Amino acid sequence: MLTSLLEWLESISSSSGFYPVIFAIALLDSVVPVVPSETTVILGGIAAGQQHLSLPLVIGLGATGAAVGDNIAYWLGRRAGGRLQRTLFRSDKAKARLAWAAEQLEKRGGLLLVTARFVPGGRTAITISSGLTRQPYRRFILFDALACVLWASYAAILGFVAGDRFKDDHTTAFLVAFGAALSVTALIELVRWLRERRG
Repeated sequence: MLTSLLEWLESISSSSGFYPVIFAIALLDSVVPVVPSETTVILGGIAAGQQHLSLPLVIGLGATGAAVGDNIAYWLGRRAGGRLQRTLFRSDKAKARLAWAAEQLEKRGGLLLVTARFVPGGRTAITISSGLTRQPYRRFILFDALACVLWASYAAILGFVAGDRFKDDHTTAFLVAFGAALSVTALIELVRWLRERRG
């Protein structure tokens, strides 16, 4: 099924009808992490490199779709928080894990949001946990917007520059994405450490 979806995405990636598909796939992948959002944005970047699509539009629609999906995941966690906690976090051990997650999100929530955006499945876990532990929404929006723009820019520019090289090599594309995430994470962590040291 996934192979058929990828073949369909590739077949329509050179048409203007691919723009709403980029938005929809990026949104869905934030809530249901089984659809290939990175591949979709990379295909958009490849099409932009071939002058079929606009690179800024590919980036903008990928980032916007991802941000809308992340916000849906955040509010799912926040609205269903009581039920989720009663169902998934009943034991003392589970409650301790949730408390740890809340502490980590409080301390480095922005860092986790940026890093998790580059990890399939990780982005959904972090955004739902942000809502579940009631992290400040204003901070969530700020860092999530940054994460989504970085993610969409990386994927689209990768396709634009590398062309067909990453179209069928999703492992290498993922490794490059993960390397980019680690680099961004290290930079943010260094800035945070320097600020704490000065304080």
